[in-house]
Amino acid sequence: MECLRVGFFTEVYRPVVNGVVASVDTLAEGLRGRGHQVYCFAPRMPGYDESDGPVFRMPSLPLPTRTPYRLTLPLVGRRNVNNVIKRLSLIHVHSPFVTGWTGLRYARRYGIPLVYTYHTQLEAYAHYVPFEPRATRFAASQLTRTFANLADAVVVPTAAMATRLRDLGVTVRVEVVATGIDVERFGAGRRDEALRLRVGAGAGDRLVLCVCRLGKEKNLELLFEALAEAADPSIKLVVAGEGPAREELEDRAAALGVAARVRFLGIVAREQLPDLYASADAFALPSTTETQGLVLAEALAAGALAIVAETPQSRDVLGQAGTVVEPVASAFAAAFRRIPRERDPQTSALARQAAKRFSIDGQVDRMLALYASLVRPQEPLLDSNVCSI
Repeated sequence: MECLRVGFFTEVYRPVVNGVVASVDTLAEGLRGRGHQVYCFAPRMPGYDESDGPVFRMPSLPLPTRTPYRLTLPLVGRRNVNNVIKRLSLIHVHSPFVTGWTGLRYARRYGIPLVYTYHTQLEAYAHYVPFEPRATRFAASQLTRTFANLADAVVVPTAAMATRLRDLGVTVRVEVVATGIDVERFGAGRRDEALRLRVGAGAGDRLVLCVCRLGKEKNLELLFEALAEAADPSIKLVVAGEGPAREELEDRAAALGVAARVRFLGIVAREQLPDLYASADAFALPSTTETQGLVLAEALAAGALAIVAETPQSRDVLGQAGTVVEPVASAFAAAFRRIPRERDPQTSALARQAAKRFSIDGQVDRMLALYASLVRPQEPLLDSNVCSI
């Protein structure tokens, strides 16, 4: 396959840490590893300097809410337009907001194929907008449908999300391409008793791990309620992640009388996550708003017993692995009480097998097949071993 020049337009990027950023970086690195060029267009983040990769920052302004995200201004320097954007093989947008519409504008102006990845169920984030919630959710759904139907193809990470888009009225081509993870790296984690002790799990305790952004949409208070209902002091909960709801969640844990059994770790470096997953006796994800849930795939790769709130997309990810429960405290509490004190080899084997479907190579293969079906041959064709601007 000839070398492709792909432009990513993303509303959120480093130094922010979340699933969208991880997904964008994983795909970019995978494509570059196959000899293709990827150029990222993202909002400028004050005080942050790029450490790797060709990233073109667009001017941005702070938002009027407590958030690390920025309001992007749709301005790209003329030199970058002439030297980079005009010569792209394909534009791949990762947001239906300002950067997404900027990518769409350039795709239409220069006749470049456009792919849109549906990373986020926007209507689940209505609480961040200071307007009437139902009206905000309706507007979010309208935005998703309108923007998606302007793309040449839409990528979703699970079959459930393809169904969701069809239900919203999306009529263009929709392809299911799961976001990849480094299966081998997350599978190489080792149980570490010293690590367990540092996060509050002593001998004989059962350690439940949750890795996610601390936001209202993640439904984390459900885990505290389940911990209280389980009424077993040997069950400890560790939460890795950061976000605007941390203080509220800490207060909720205290109000339920489980604060002593909950440890908030803040952001954990990705290189430390494999051992953390491996050292837990179970992984719990109470969110019902994921489109895939990268952390769930990571936990499976580590062989963890996954206890997950029931949604079509969580069933897509788990397959035959893990435990799916109703998103209510009593169901999670019952699952917590059944956590074995030692990992079951069969459970771990099923989890690791399920995780193989989320390899980065598999993601890149499927994405390149999609790209190839949309990109028109260049004249003259580029040497397959040379790709530069």
